[in-house]
Amino acid sequence: MSGLLSVSFHLILLFKFVAPVTFRHHRYDELVRTLYRVHNECPYITRVYSIGRSVKGRHLYVLEFSDYPGIHEPLEPEVKYVGNMHGNEALGRELLLQLAEFLCEEFRNGNQRIVRLLEGTRVHILPSMNPDGYEVAAAQGADSSGYLVGRNNANGVDLNRNFPDLNTYIYYNEKHGGPNHHLPLPDNWKSQVEPETQAVIQWIRSFNFVLSANLHGGAVVANYPYDRSLEHRVRGFRRTANTPTPDDKLFQKLAKVYSYAHGWMHQGWNCGDYFPDGITNGASWYSLSKGMQDFNYLHTNCFEITLELSCDKFPRQEELQREWLGNREALIQFLEQVHQGIKGMVRDENYNNLAEAVISVSGINHDITSGDHGDYFRLLLPGTYTVTATAPGFDPETVTVTVGPGEPKLVNFHLKRSVPQTTPPRRVPNSGHGGRGRLKHVQPQSARKEEMEMMQPQSPCLRSTVLGPHGRKACSHFPIT
Repeated sequence: MSGLLSVSFHLILLFKFVAPVTFRHHRYDELVRTLYRVHNECPYITRVYSIGRSVKGRHLYVLEFSDYPGIHEPLEPEVKYVGNMHGNEALGRELLLQLAEFLCEEFRNGNQRIVRLLEGTRVHILPSMNPDGYEVAAAQGADSSGYLVGRNNANGVDLNRNFPDLNTYIYYNEKHGGPNHHLPLPDNWKSQVEPETQAVIQWIRSFNFVLSANLHGGAVVANYPYDRSLEHRVRGFRRTANTPTPDDKLFQKLAKVYSYAHGWMHQGWNCGDYFPDGITNGASWYSLSKGMQDFNYLHTNCFEITLELSCDKFPRQEELQREWLGNREALIQFLEQVHQGIKGMVRDENYNNLAEAVISVSGINHDITSGDHGDYFRLLLPGTYTVTATAPGFDPETVTVTVGPGEPKLVNFHLKRSVPQTTPPRRVPNSGHGGRGRLKHVQPQSARKEEMEMMQPQSPCLRSTVLGPHGRKACSHFPIT
């Protein structure tokens, strides 16, 4: 009963105000206008920026939502949605445009659930990773028999088979020993990938993303890593090639959150397929090499799943409203999943923030690292964990922490320098930290406000600074890069 009450409470908060949305397909120029219209309607909490260009020169635009657009706030996690990786899979693109309109309108209307989300989370939305392919698919229309027309980019390359293959290395390392995270790229990786893939790789290397979802079409299921099996299998044969990550239980939970918040995904029977709970391990379904979700997990701190959202890759326009209503709550709940596990700061004895410190959890063979500001985010299920922070030239520090089902536990590390070193670790100066004593114990979530006051970032506005909501400063202009 308490679970039903919780769901009802969420729905009341989410739908207290219903934002006006436009249910139609958007060509590239219309997509760009929509992003800038949302930005103009919510200038204090949004920013439009480009991560690069497609083969044909179209910008890959991202719309960011944050109470400090353009700024990473320490201890505030970064989340992303990516749509339209396959140009002919159009629903994800339209859902993300609807989501952008919805977040803006609900924030303006004072929906406390959305206000709380955007004040505590930095959300990045890339509606179309493959705008060239989409234009080809849109030109033939939703009723065409060309099932794969527009799937690839303008060079005829499937972008979800175009990322550097890191699975081969992780499977070798798991057997013989070696790094379990942030696997390096080959020196010539840029020459091996398409412009759209290169832009996304540089994007996810530039932000410390914690959680992500990649929106596709052609099935209805939440797909989680690994996508590539230890032994390559053809789709439809030997469907039991389950290839779990060290975070398998966490990934299953993330997938189930979306599936059960979705209107019908959790029922399992969709598009002629059956997936229990509406989820599947990618390799258990079919093996896929050089995919984006495995790359996120193996090269960055980001946990990504793939959402297959419709039987029809390019649904008819009259179906968009039903699809939006079926996905709206799931899209919000998934963003909220970034607030679980543990997070905190890693500093040295002089309260300098330590970037690239390694955070290890005993029993889970996948580490993450602190970001450029010294903050880290480790998604974990409820339980008791032994967590260790290490950095070159410093003694490691280990704590035991109990994680609950609610907000993430704040766990700070202060590392003591060990022996003199020839190559000191990268340190990030921290202003306004004061002279606090060494913190060894686990701090409650309420300590976040104190931490934020100690590390209030300075605005990097390039043009002018204006007063935003709540009396805060916000950038009034941001360049397109």
